Amino acid sequence: QVQLVESGGGLVQAGGSLRLSCTTSTTIFAIYLMSWYRQAPGKQRELVAQIGSQMHATYADSVKGRFTISRDNAKKTIYLQMNNLKPDDTAVYYCHQSGPFTFWGQGTQVTVSS
Repeated sequence: QVQLVESGGGLVQAGGSLRLSCTTSTTIFAIYLMSWYRQAPGKQRELVAQIGSQMHATYADSVKGRFTISRDNAKKTIYLQMNNLKPDDTAVYYCHQSGPFTFWGQGTQVTVSS
């Protein structure tokens, strides 16, 4: 069973920054599409950013220009650098691994105060 472990969440004031990390126990990491999702209270889970095996990244319109997704294949880790955070970014952030089977992390809470 593959495990994804997120870290880096916390409480930050609006305009601040946080960096999330997600490390996977998968044996072959480089080939998989990796994603960050988030779920705010009372809302559906939404895609925030994705990064493919060729390092191509895509973002939700709401985070473009503020968030950056990256990956370190040697460490089997993805990151989400979040800058200029807004209260609307408050959510539980989840790491997701695509492939023949899909896996989710346990989530990490990000709270942005106004």
